[in-house]
Amino acid sequence: MSYREIRYEVSGKVATLTLCRPERLNAYTPVMRDEVIAAFGDADRDDAVRAVVVTGEGKAFCAGADLGGGGGTFSHETEREADYRDGGGKLALAIYRCRKPVIAAIQGPAVGVGITMTLPMDFRIAAADAKIGFVFARRGIVPEACSSWFLPRIVGIAKATELVYTGRVFRAADEASSGLFNYVLPREAVLKKAMELASEIAENTSATSVALSKAMLWHGLGLPDPQSAHLVDSRCMHWAGRQKDAHEGVTSFVEKRPAVFTASATRDMPDFYPWWVEPKV
Repeated sequence: MSYREIRYEVSGKVATLTLCRPERLNAYTPVMRDEVIAAFGDADRDDAVRAVVVTGEGKAFCAGADLGGGGGTFSHETEREADYRDGGGKLALAIYRCRKPVIAAIQGPAVGVGITMTLPMDFRIAAADAKIGFVFARRGIVPEACSSWFLPRIVGIAKATELVYTGRVFRAADEASSGLFNYVLPREAVLKKAMELASEIAENTSATSVALSKAMLWHGLGLPDPQSAHLVDSRCMHWAGRQKDAHEGVTSFVEKRPAVFTASATRDMPDFYPWWVEPKV
């Protein structure tokens, strides 16, 4: 598929998705939304892709929604309330449902949807001087892209309320210890670190193990108690231990050689996957 506002490339088992509107600081548009959703669908289905890195072209990651339409940018008067679904949420859910690990390389400003789109990603690596902001209250709107669910789970409710209620713009370095970012680095080191993490996953792990682990961790957030998690863990462990990748993982360790995993996250998942029921949206 050809894209207008993103670039999508696969090399060495890692897909790199680059937001490409540098003349507008990669400001988010409906076209960009649809293209990112399509790219994540491609990544999820492609066994050659073991991890996805998302970054921005030029000096910004994403400056938020393109406000070129003026005061009516967020008006959806032509859609009934019952039918309207937030576009940022559609994008966030596409990322959340991807079976591959997703790494945000935030090399520059990430504001509004520019930061909320990274919350369903598994890792966030940010430039120390990158400007970050959950600015919705300063624009007369509210958090979107499912961020009211993701943000408190990542940073805790107290920090989430501070960032959202004030709408302040801050440097990534100012929140380096908040849990929002895995790493806060000099700008020139951000993409390199993201690619290192992606390659570490791609070269050393089982695709089915990572896909199951990702589902267990994210969906475990909604379980009511550790006993419920124990039941999921047990079911997944019972299945995984009987698969070819488990045999290869143990054999390669005993033989002191790198493992060669061959299971597919698209073809070889257990028949009980997914074990959760997603609401219709």
